[in-house]
Amino acid sequence: MRLTELLVSLSLATDLGFGQPAEHMLRAARIGMRLGERLGLDDAQIATLYDVSVLTYVGCPVYGNEAAAMFGDDIDFRANAVELDLTGFPAMVFMLRRAGSGGSALHRARQAAGFMATGGRGLVELMALHCEAAGELADRLGLSADVRSGIQQSYARWDGKGVPGLAGAGLALSARISHVAEACEVFQRTAGVDAAAAMVRSRSGTHFDPEVAAAVTSDAESLFADIGEDTVDHVLDAEPVTRPRLTDEQLDHALAAIADFCDMRCAYFAGHGRGTAALVADAAPLVGLSDADATLARRAALVHDVGRFGVPGTVWDKPGPLSTSEHERMRMHTYYVERIFSRPEPLHRIGLLAASHHERMDSSGYHRGMTGALLSTPARVLAAADAYHAMTQPRPHRDAFTPDDAARELRRDADGGRLDRTAVEAVLTAAGHAASRPRSSGPGGLTAREADVLGLLTQGLPNKVIARRLGISPKTVGSHVEHIYTKLGVSSRAAAAMRAMQLGVVGVASAVVD
Repeated sequence: MRLTELLVSLSLATDLGFGQPAEHMLRAARIGMRLGERLGLDDAQIATLYDVSVLTYVGCPVYGNEAAAMFGDDIDFRANAVELDLTGFPAMVFMLRRAGSGGSALHRARQAAGFMATGGRGLVELMALHCEAAGELADRLGLSADVRSGIQQSYARWDGKGVPGLAGAGLALSARISHVAEACEVFQRTAGVDAAAAMVRSRSGTHFDPEVAAAVTSDAESLFADIGEDTVDHVLDAEPVTRPRLTDEQLDHALAAIADFCDMRCAYFAGHGRGTAALVADAAPLVGLSDADATLARRAALVHDVGRFGVPGTVWDKPGPLSTSEHERMRMHTYYVERIFSRPEPLHRIGLLAASHHERMDSSGYHRGMTGALLSTPARVLAAADAYHAMTQPRPHRDAFTPDDAARELRRDADGGRLDRTAVEAVLTAAGHAASRPRSSGPGGLTAREADVLGLLTQGLPNKVIARRLGISPKTVGSHVEHIYTKLGVSSRAAAAMRAMQLGVVGVASAVVD
């Protein structure tokens, strides 16, 4: 795939963290490129502007817990702040109203007092952290030093009152243009062309470079014409330079960089993407995955939690139980990763698998609630690896599990039919645990032999054929069937077959021959 296709996916993650509709940053990039043409940029400048425009504000979603501590729901904060010129009295009023939002009255008072006492220094420091993280990501993606500079100046201003404290022509031209373009996209989409032009005029010489502002207001109508049509295709087709497609090694390196970047969403997640991917990679040969499936699973494990950018830091950092609405928002992160990696096809396959990491064999998982029959072996391994690694890390509501406690919990989930037994044992072996002794119960509480019988029963085979295939008597098969019905709470083969598909038992005994 092309590097640009990865950058487009990252822009969609930025939209989520910014509280904006999908393709917000891509529409802003189209506006920015049109401004670049109006300003007469040369080929090298256009190439830099292209990457900066797609990735401007990519650092915003990181350190979400710190932003949440200051302003509550960090996504909602950004969604409202995007329409403000963040200096002067109106900005101060906005910050004070948001300080400690969602917390107790005492917490809000303390946050507001701290904000006033420090002049908002905490916010400035947080912006600097965002910019530093974005610059590091740009480096690891192999982007140029000029692109890094433009991205790191996401919060800079023409008048020097932003972060870092550069001013005027000291700001990268790509940053000056992308700042104007992003604000224009919001105002034009929400209030119309005239409102966007008025906003640009009001910020000319303060937030915005006057020359860039003039390029907007000279002919605002044509600047925004058809800006929302076929956005992704337009942005991909507009790439000003032809870069070679990523090698496998380069793609792995880029996905690892994205994994590390994503894990900065909350301090508790540090290293989770890499740790889960390492477990998946080591478990893959133990369950017989092909090289291609093992590679797909490892890549999906790296980026499986990128959808966290779409969930507020107040949810990830909450020390107590989540409310119903918070729990629903949390569950959406699996859907978001699928949406972020929606194209091209190689990324789409990674995204689909990554989005399955909270699915469970008994259909109790999310976001699709799939049953075991629909979960591929890579998906089963990813689910087990994610669960184990997450348990060994601390979370706001609990301490980290010891490795042995995590292993016991994972095996309980296998006993209860929530996780696949084979995948669990492979992941635990990869994590350095000794293999468990054979257990008497499997999915749905079935014994290994009952699972074999059910697998063949689901194929519509009569008891005599099942007996012959398993080397037991028909009477014994009949006894197993009765026990199966009792354990599964069913009374017919059809109902048993439905439960078998739910538990992923279909075809369990397919390798048994006469």
